[in-house]
Amino acid sequence: MKAIFQLIRWQNLLFIVAIMLLMEKMVAVPVLDKALFGEQLPFYVFYLLMFGVVCVAAGGYAINDYFDVRIDAINRPDKQIVTKRLSKQTAMLCHQILTGIGVVCGLLAAWLCRSWSLAIIFIFVPGLLWFYSSSYKRQFLIGNLIVSFAAALTPLMVAITNVDFMHHRYGELMNYTPLSRELYAWIGVFAFFAFLCTLIREIIKDLQDQAGDREYECHTLPIRLGEGWAKGIVIVLLLLTMALIGLGAYLYLPFPLGWSTLAGRYILFGLLISLACEVYMLAAAKISSDYRSAQLLMKFIMGLGVLFCMVIYVQL
Repeated sequence: MKAIFQLIRWQNLLFIVAIMLLMEKMVAVPVLDKALFGEQLPFYVFYLLMFGVVCVAAGGYAINDYFDVRIDAINRPDKQIVTKRLSKQTAMLCHQILTGIGVVCGLLAAWLCRSWSLAIIFIFVPGLLWFYSSSYKRQFLIGNLIVSFAAALTPLMVAITNVDFMHHRYGELMNYTPLSRELYAWIGVFAFFAFLCTLIREIIKDLQDQAGDREYECHTLPIRLGEGWAKGIVIVLLLLTMALIGLGAYLYLPFPLGWSTLAGRYILFGLLISLACEVYMLAAAKISSDYRSAQLLMKFIMGLGVLFCMVIYVQL
């Protein structure tokens, strides 16, 4: 059982649960409560959605390790699970069971809120994760973009489910309120942040895994363009992220923003300084362990960004 939990990356699954709970309780519920006086998505629909997302993600992790046996034997032999602690047949079975459960739960949630968009996502994404693991992750930039897109979908599905459920319940009346636009705007910001952070982290992972990727002729960004160019692209993405955070906070936050406020201090000391440290760590990185440290810091920054919704909740 311990090996199975490691195969499906239980820590990452808890992170997904935390993101979805925060988006629902700290963003969706307050936005809907402003106009609908306590009306919100039924708890069973939300938990079906969340369980479906977690199962599909777990199945995706299992199939990723299934296809990466030879590369993992070079890049991280001490952490390899498939063939060392679990058979390939067991990994495939985990993928099939978890993905099947996830799709059923997701389709049931989509039916309950009459959401065609949600149904399409739960049909499309598992196939995308399969092709990512079997082929796309070894191609130039495509694999990085797929994982980043999947990460952005995690918070975005909370908005889709809430909006479609309210449209199902209230019909065209929802078209005369700004609720849909407001909900998509708030959660869309977190989704875009998740996309950028995941894209950066995936390229850093490619920098860390160059040895195995080169051995099996993968066409990742560092291998196609060289380590220097790949690091430069990541640093540009980090600087772009910092600029967007600062500009977006200054222009669009609906409350006063100064360095003496909670939001101002959080953005400066929590996000911008952390991103500046990431730039420094990446610029100084030379060996695989350096890139691993930079990758872990990027995951921490993504968590900080998602937790900013609690600051918004308190301030509003």
